[in-house]
Amino acid sequence: MFKDTKTFSGFSTDDVAAAKAFYGDTLGVDVSEADGMLHLNLAGRNSVLIYPKDNHVPAEYTVLNFQVTDIEATARELADRGVTFERYSDEHDELGVFHGGGPLIAWFKDPAGNVLSIIQE
Repeated sequence: MFKDTKTFSGFSTDDVAAAKAFYGDTLGVDVSEADGMLHLNLAGRNSVLIYPKDNHVPAEYTVLNFQVTDIEATARELADRGVTFERYSDEHDELGVFHGGGPLIAWFKDPAGNVLSIIQE
């Protein structure tokens, strides 16, 4: 039924202006705004909707994964831009990259507390 239907995901924020600055300026994502909501215009013509919600509760799971070819270089650059990486166990290196099995991944939060990641391809 939805095989050929354009699909997108979305999640909420409590501050659209802070989200726009973070995704656009800090992360360098192409961001557009319409009707008080943000659209993250991602590679491959994919988009993610970020919508305002007064009683926003941050997602406790990863809502967005950015695939990168060099996670260490990307983590360093993001740290230089003020991003703080989460450390959920002692299996994270000094950059915040998790080495506990599976692909190399590092988690961080947006200004509304939603969990994002960089993950090495």
